[in-house]
Parts: sequence; C-alpha cells; structure tokens
Amino acid sequence: MASHKKAKGAREEPSYAEQIKALSEISKAISSDHYLEDILRLIVTVTANVMGSKICSLWLLDEETKTLSLEATQSMSEEYLKERVLHLGEGVVGGVAKEKKPIRVYNVLEEPRFKEKELARKEVLSSLLSVPMVVRGKVIGVLNCYTSYPHHYTDTEEAVLTTVANQAAICIENTELMVKTKVIQEELETRKQVERAKGILMKELKLDEEEAFGRIRKKSMDTRRSMREVAEAIILAHEMGT
Repeated sequence: MASHKKAKGAREEPSYAEQIKALSEISKAISSDHYLEDILRLIVTVTANVMGSKICSLWLLDEETKTLSLEATQSMSEEYLKERVLHLGEGVVGGVAKEKKPIRVYNVLEEPRFKEKELARKEVLSSLLSVPMVVRGKVIGVLNCYTSYPHHYTDTEEAVLTTVANQAAICIENTELMVKTKVIQEELETRKQVERAKGILMKELKLDEEEAFGRIRKKSMDTRRSMREVAEAIILAHEMGT
C-alpha cells in the first residue's frame, strides 16, 4: 500500500490494545441490562476513541420502510444531532447499507454521493470511513467515522472499524431481542392474570366468560388502570376473602 504523509493533527492507527479494549467494552454491553439508547451511545463513544474520530455516528436500518435513521453520535453539536433519514441506497450511508461494503472518502466535500456537504462545512468534517453493521449476513445499520483533517484511511483502520461495527451489531440485535422477549413475557403474564381473574368473577358472580371479561375491561377503562392491574386487584381481593 502506498504511504501517505499524515496531516497535522492526525493520529497513528489504532493499536492492538486499543482494539481489544474497544471490543471488550462493547462485549460487556451485550450482557448488560442497559437501554438500547445507552448502548448505542456507548458504541459511538468507544468507536470515536479507538479511531481518533472527531465525530462517530451510528445509523440503523428500518427493514419495513427501507430507510436509515441517525440513532447515536458522541458529538455535542446541535446541528449534527438533528434528526435525519436516508433511503436505502441514498448517499454514502445508504450505499454502504445496500452494497454491504465499506466506503472510504478522502474529502467529503468532493464526494458526489455525500449528501450533507453544508453540515460538513459547518462541522469542519474532512474524511469519512463508513462501514456496514452486519450480523448473520444481514445489515442492520452503518457506522461512520469522520476526521477534521484530510486522511487516507488504511486497510487496518477499515478492518478495525468493521470488527467493532459487527460486534456492535450483535450487541444491538441481542438487546432488541431481549426487549421483544420481555414484552412477550409480560403479555403472557397479563393474559394469565386476566384469565385467572375472569375465572374468579365467573364463579363468584355467576357470569359467563364474555361478561366476566367485560367487567374487567370496563373497570380498566373507568379507573384508567391496565387490564393486568385490575386483574391482580381482583385476584388479591379473592385471596384476602373480601
């Protein structure tokens, strides 16, 4: 590979120790009970540190709408934090997601595919490395790193960011799966409690199944409490003999 003179302010490639530390921090998040928003913020912060980036941003793909939305960045700039959406295949980010391949841009202001030139001028963004976040062969998002100076990203840097991105993708998918599992468990528990409360009303008030369910639903609407809360109150009253 041809060597390039480093611009003023440029840093060396991420060391092996830095890579391991970054992957370790993201791996810890996989088994944590943090909210997804906190995990995404951790990912961009760790990535920015290991890559020496001015701005690191994380975009997630919505499979249904085929759009990517900016979900996290370590930047404190109000301008950069504004909500943004790109279609699959649109711009550098959309292209990376569609092609499942990294893109290196030496000067974002001269890159035809780069959509946010005005923002880049305001934030003094120069070079970009954009990689897909892949888990089990499926792209779930894109991870971007920007420098404030002209920089030729190397194969090593691309490999490091790709490894971090894929580890982050596993973390995100696991977190979303845990959330879905928790929701399903709560729904099943609610159904179980409602069924039990329904049985109590049917036995004590001589109601049929539809009437008992109607009582619970009406109580829920009148008191603005959830069906589960009403059901649990009925069960508690029954157990206390009231």
